[in-house]
Amino acid sequence: MNHSPIILFDGICNLCNGAVQFVIKHDPLKHYTFASMQSHSGQKLLLQYKLEQKDFDSFILIQDNTVFTKSTAALLVAKNLTGPVQLLGKLIIVPAVARDAVYNVIARNRYKWFGKKNTCMVPTPALQSRFLN
Repeated sequence: MNHSPIILFDGICNLCNGAVQFVIKHDPLKHYTFASMQSHSGQKLLLQYKLEQKDFDSFILIQDNTVFTKSTAALLVAKNLTGPVQLLGKLIIVPAVARDAVYNVIARNRYKWFGKKNTCMVPTPALQSRFLN
């Protein structure tokens, strides 16, 4: 059984796919595992944790059987990456209501601003082990 933290992301969102690529690049210890929300594994996890299964508007981190969403999830992930992006983790002290207000504007406009794909990203063979099937 996989006990590493899992990042669930919108697999057709260009911004979300870019975020996953960024995390992979700055996670040399391979701390995180990934699943698109549209995948079989992603849908199982969404159901298991009683999360929305169709209208994806959040970046989700499942860590130690706890679900983190929106800006909290993103900042907790950033805190564990290498490089200057780690400093973003310090923004966790800002109240979630303020952080999530900004997050929600970006989430609501992500397809318009960054575009979307017709199908989910398929990981390369080298990255396959980092993704749940």
